[in-house]
Amino acid sequence: MVNPFTAGERMVMIKEALKEAEIDLSRIYIVPVPDVLMNAVWVNYVKIFTPEFHFGISRNPLVIRLFRDAGYEVLIPPAFNRETYSSTKIRMLMLASDPSWKERVPKAVARYIEEIKGVERIREVSGVD
Repeated sequence: MVNPFTAGERMVMIKEALKEAEIDLSRIYIVPVPDVLMNAVWVNYVKIFTPEFHFGISRNPLVIRLFRDAGYEVLIPPAFNRETYSSTKIRMLMLASDPSWKERVPKAVARYIEEIKGVERIREVSGVD
């Protein structure tokens, strides 16, 4: 299922979730980076769109390799429950009008999705009434 949310909307969701978790946003930049689909230049492309950084952060094996090959140390965050927190599964619950989707996202994100009529948008782009 396609992600119906714009990069800007996803940035707002991340920011609101961090604020709700009382994370200090003064040291955090949320930067959308378009995918160039060329592994050899991807890290340099990230560098164009972001302030200076000293570490790559990912659990994705390809991203880890690309950052290491570019000379960066990589921080690997702890695993999370992909069965519960799968964006595709959450969108499927929204599509099925199952309110349990709200239990799988921060409250601030659920409020924002409702505010922008995100569930209705998912129905529109999926062709389901």
